[in-house]
Amino acid sequence: MSEIINCARCGELYMSNAFRDVCSKCAKEEEQMYEKVYKFLRQRENRAATIERVVEVTGVDEALIHKWMKKGRLHATHFPNMGYPCDRCGSIIHKGNICDKCTQQIEDDIKQLKREEKFQQEKQESEQRTTYYAVNKRTSK
Repeated sequence: MSEIINCARCGELYMSNAFRDVCSKCAKEEEQMYEKVYKFLRQRENRAATIERVVEVTGVDEALIHKWMKKGRLHATHFPNMGYPCDRCGSIIHKGNICDKCTQQIEDDIKQLKREEKFQQEKQESEQRTTYYAVNKRTSK
């Protein structure tokens, strides 16, 4: 469902939708900036440019270039020296949302949590099976 929100870039009200996260005026400006960046990167000698170099030459904000890379408009396979930050740690990656190191840490954390849950469950089951016997000293002689 669409709702009226403020544009992240200019603050103007607009009707949100699944295709854009900015108002139509800013979307047009972003498209012009995208064309400028893409025109620069299409040139053979610029394909190995870093994001810093692209920002320096085109004047386009680095965050905007990261946004296009995340959306798949600029592919790291075509431009090997470009990437975008991992959502978790901020290291530069070329695909997905999180880097391999963070993925491994999350998987390790999940495995550890499962081991702890299994231990707690086994501990509970063990406590339920334990039977205690009491000796009445008055009756035993």
